Amino acid sequence: MSKKVITREEWEKKLNDVKIRKEDMNKLVMNFLVTEGYVDAAEKFRMESGTEPDIDLATITDRMAVKKAVQCGNVEDAIEKVNDLNPEILDTNPQLFFHLQQQRLIELIRNGKVEEALEFAQEELAPRGEENQSFLEELERTVALLAFEDVSNCPVGDLLDISQRLKTASEVNAAILTSQSHEKDPKLPSLLKMLLWAQNQLDEKAAYPRINDLATATLEDPAI
Repeated sequence: MSKKVITREEWEKKLNDVKIRKEDMNKLVMNFLVTEGYVDAAEKFRMESGTEPDIDLATITDRMAVKKAVQCGNVEDAIEKVNDLNPEILDTNPQLFFHLQQQRLIELIRNGKVEEALEFAQEELAPRGEENQSFLEELERTVALLAFEDVSNCPVGDLLDISQRLKTASEVNAAILTSQSHEKDPKLPSLLKMLLWAQNQLDEKAAYPRINDLATATLEDPAI
């Protein structure tokens, strides 16, 4: 069964017939800036476009301070900042609190504080592991770092990668956003995923100018 061929002229006409309000576009941009924490850009965009954010922009600065603290390995500082923002975030999210404490343990191990790390693991993390099998497995994996002299080549060495800090920071960021009744992920990437999915569905039925590079959003003629 041959596919229907849609020319560039026909396709561009169809696209031009679709109307998108500038207000909706502005809200998408503001949503992205707020969710990703670009407070200065969000404030400038608010002034230039008249688009009001759905949260107080001052809270973005506080949220980013927490995220940066985790990314820099200052987990105790991050926990204090979270509790200053909203104590209920950690009180109602045991998994997040465990992961922050796990990150504290990782930082102790990273800094060679073996005795302090073992004491911290026993007093702060072991009791939580007894209550949750998943926590216990993560704790055992983390403590295993102490068994290797060359952690860079050990099976659990990835825990010391910067990606582990980023993962924990992202989890904290999402929890703060949720506590502020804000989406934890920006809407724009979801729309782009939907665009790619729709294109893939349409590929089965027609040959048409499609966007292959989202960065440029350039229409490319179909291979016929």
